[in-house]
Amino acid sequence: MMNPEKSTAEQQVSEQTESKTQAAADTATADQKLAETEARLAEMSDAYLRAKAEAENVRRRAEEEMAKTRKFAVEAFAESMLPVKDSLEAAIAVETANPQQMLEGVHATLRQLASALERHKVIEINPAAGAKFDPHQHQAISVVPAEQEPHTVVAVLQKGYLIADRVLRPALVTVAAPKA
Repeated sequence: MMNPEKSTAEQQVSEQTESKTQAAADTATADQKLAETEARLAEMSDAYLRAKAEAENVRRRAEEEMAKTRKFAVEAFAESMLPVKDSLEAAIAVETANPQQMLEGVHATLRQLASALERHKVIEINPAAGAKFDPHQHQAISVVPAEQEPHTVVAVLQKGYLIADRVLRPALVTVAAPKA
């Protein structure tokens, strides 16, 4: 027969051994999970730093590109103005030109200038007499009594210009006064 006290003691030892084995397994699992979490954190931290560096590089390249664009934005426009300058210099160089020849040269140079401005989307604002006054494109210099509709252009004192649908300079106009 077995001694009940011995079997209880053996059972307690067996339970303690099992408990220790389970605790060791739990500790090993916890350590493994911690190591996995730390590895994942290191991986995510590295990915974050790489993404941050890439974003900084993109920002820096964009700033450099914008600086170059600003610096050379007028290059094409300036290039199209050079023939106009050349024509004016050539006209000045001819000392024996008569007034008719000078006038023809000025008209040719004006055509060159108008063509260059048109290529760069600089459009003339020259409202016809009787056109409705547009405060976005016209600047009223004076209001005069006139036989035409009130708030319409009577005369253009100086042409205005648009560049890419933006007013570069408004047209200076006189406007018909409201009828009293």
